[in-house]
Amino acid sequence: MHLDYQIYFKKQIFVAPKKSTIALEKLTGHIITIAFYAFGSIKIPAYFYIREAFGNAPKSTIHPKKYTMPFITNKKAKEQVDIFYEDYGEGQPVILIHGWPLSRKSWEQQVWKIVEEGFRCISYDRRGFGISSSPWNGYDYSTLASDLNAIIEELDLKDCILVGFSMGGGEVVRYMTDFGTERIAKAALISSIVPLVKQKDDNPDGVPQDALNEIIESLQKDRVAFLKKFSQGFYNFQETITNVSQAQLDYDFIVASFASPRATIQTALAWMDTDFRPELKNVTVPTLIVHGDADETVPIETSAKQAATGISDNRYEVVKGAPHGLNITHAAQLNEMLISFLKE
Repeated sequence: MHLDYQIYFKKQIFVAPKKSTIALEKLTGHIITIAFYAFGSIKIPAYFYIREAFGNAPKSTIHPKKYTMPFITNKKAKEQVDIFYEDYGEGQPVILIHGWPLSRKSWEQQVWKIVEEGFRCISYDRRGFGISSSPWNGYDYSTLASDLNAIIEELDLKDCILVGFSMGGGEVVRYMTDFGTERIAKAALISSIVPLVKQKDDNPDGVPQDALNEIIESLQKDRVAFLKKFSQGFYNFQETITNVSQAQLDYDFIVASFASPRATIQTALAWMDTDFRPELKNVTVPTLIVHGDADETVPIETSAKQAATGISDNRYEVVKGAPHGLNITHAAQLNEMLISFLKE
């Protein structure tokens, strides 16, 4: 059958013939969700998956890992969700866990370097972000860690290195609290919120409750306007300083605004309210801690400095003059630190 175009759906195959007739194959009862990789673009792996599904692709063209459906279902969660992931390279697995309110795409400057240096790099979209499922509930850290565990178990990953950025650092710590370290070799906390963001009597350097309340109120009132401004603060952006391009700010805004509004607010509450200080003792693997001393989003005093005190086996790196989004502004410096740690 001649096809004008073939579109890849999550657990579905939608085929548009040359004429106007539309054929829908392999309908499994799931809600059809268009899985565009980059806001509408179709990649070759999707095409090969469709060819394979219809049985007319030569077996020699199908890579068992590269061209399989890139969603993993967390069947153990209260509400089953599908987590989108990308898997590149060979070798020891490195799992990248993105920050709030972005997606796996924020790791663009790290993925290629990790793969180039001989590691297997897996990045995924947190539930509610990117093109993963967006349930109404389930945005507490234990549920988010269970999504990470589903990926590790489904891909049967061992000797993993977990790398969490900002909010993603919480998933790293909660994973070890809930699931242990049997499959984990190392961890890295990059610009992480761990162990605590909120200001308390015993955490005077934290962010005041009033400031956190303003974030939630702004998200409820005009989410996209807040995100537009937030992306600037992410990089300590000033028009007179070219530490990040306007194009990068625009890109971040698009990614962040594409996320579920409900997930954006609920995950914000999770990173605001969760106190990981009692859990730092569970991080028993070698851990890299990297933070910018000019981070205005997650102050270094309430995060990295405390993490370095509470995690016994750590390598603590402070990047001078770096903002929260140092994975972009100081990508080369971060990559050098990260690769050095991965190879130790």
